[in-house]
Amino acid sequence: MSAPLIRHARQEDEAVLAALDREVWSPLHAVLPEPRPPYPPFFDARHQPVDHLVAEVDGRVAGYVRLVPPTRLASNAHVRQIQGFAVAEAARGRGAGRALLRGALEEARRRGARRVTLRVLGHNTPARRLYESEGFAVEGVLPGEFRVGGDYVDDVLMGRSV
Repeated sequence: MSAPLIRHARQEDEAVLAALDREVWSPLHAVLPEPRPPYPPFFDARHQPVDHLVAEVDGRVAGYVRLVPPTRLASNAHVRQIQGFAVAEAARGRGAGRALLRGALEEARRRGARRVTLRVLGHNTPARRLYESEGFAVEGVLPGEFRVGGDYVDDVLMGRSV
């Protein structure tokens, strides 16, 4: 397996990204119910290709990260938030996720951001370890914020400077 190539998403990536999103759905990271047809479009008015970086491994899409302003407020314009992150099962543990995360930090810097934040479910230990290894720190916890699979799950806010 070759090293992941990180690039900006293109409109023609929509079908493969939508399929990837459905493929990796899990109560480990999802607060929405499992997707069922008819599926909404992956790109929409709030989430355009420009908001996404894609990881390619051996010429195939292996994951994506969505990086957007957390609000529309001018006073918050220096922050970007990761609001979507997925890696295909076959690419996990092989550097695609870490490359996407580093790409998102670089892209945030390029866009003038000073901080990047994200939210992760408290029980998602693999994701939390990855984020911590890349300099993200827990900045807040909303205990029992979500009910997932019959259990109450914490919503963990993490962030870092870029």
